[in-house]
Amino acid sequence: MSTDYQQAREALGLRLRDLRVNAPGSRLTGSELAERAGWAQSKVSRLERGQQTATAEDLEAFAKGCGQPEAADELKGMLRSIESRIRPWRRQLAGGHRTVQQVHNREHAAAKLFRGWEPAMVMGILQTPDYARAIFHRYAELQGTPQDAEAAVRARMRRQETLYDSTKRFHIIMWEAALQALICPPSVLAAQLDRLTGAIGLDTVELGIVPLTASLKIPPATGFWVYDDQRVIVETWHAELWVDEAANVRTYLRTWATLRESAVYGADAHNIINAARRALTAR
Repeated sequence: MSTDYQQAREALGLRLRDLRVNAPGSRLTGSELAERAGWAQSKVSRLERGQQTATAEDLEAFAKGCGQPEAADELKGMLRSIESRIRPWRRQLAGGHRTVQQVHNREHAAAKLFRGWEPAMVMGILQTPDYARAIFHRYAELQGTPQDAEAAVRARMRRQETLYDSTKRFHIIMWEAALQALICPPSVLAAQLDRLTGAIGLDTVELGIVPLTASLKIPPATGFWVYDDQRVIVETWHAELWVDEAANVRTYLRTWATLRESAVYGADAHNIINAARRALTAR
C-alpha cells in the first residue's frame, strides 16, 4: 500500500474521530456511534485508525450518527482525494473496461516520456487486438465485471496511435516470462510475438527484455508505468494505484533503472522474442 494513500486514509480517520469527540451535546463513544449506525463497534475503530477505507454511505452514516450530517460532503470530498490515489477495480470496472482505457488514453495523450515495466504479460501499448481481447475477457471473469472486450480493445488500439507520435518516447522493459505466458490461444500469442519484433524498429520505442537467465538485483515484481517522471500507475489485483508523491515516484524510477540493468536490447532482444516464437511453434 502506498505511503501517500495510507496517510490520506489516516487523515480521514482523524477527521472522523474529531466529529465523534465533538458531537453536539456530548462526546460520543465508539460504541454509542456504532449502535446508532447499526455497525459493530470495531468498524468505528477501524475507520478512525485508517485501517479500513470508508464508502460514501459509511461517511454519511458516520456524520449523521454524530449529529453533523452537514459534514458528509466534506468527508466524501476527502474520500474522493483518497480514491484519486487508489482506484478499486470493483468500482472502476462497474461499467466495463472501456472507461478505464479511456482514462489511460488521456494520460498517454498528455505525457511525453514513458517508462514501463511488465513481468507477466505484453505491455498494453504493444498488444495486438486479439491478445488484448483475451486479457480483457480474463480480467472481467476474475473481477465479475461486465464483458465489454470489444469496446475496450478499440480504446486500447486508439492509444497505440501515440507510438507514432514523434514527440513521445516509450522506454519499455518486459520480463522474458511475459513472452511465454499462455493467457491466450497459442496462435494469438504467436501473432503477438511477431508484433513485438516490429516494435523494436520504431524510433519512438526502446524495448528491452530481461532474460530468464539474467542476474537480477531485485525481484521482477509488479508492473507499472511512469509518466513524465512525475506520476506512476501501478496495477494490483484489487486496485490501480496512482502515485504522485515525489519520494514514491523516485522509488519507482530507481526500480525501473535497476531492472533495466538486466535487460537486453536490439538484436539480443529480437533473438529472445524469436526463440519464444520458435518454442511456441514446437509445442
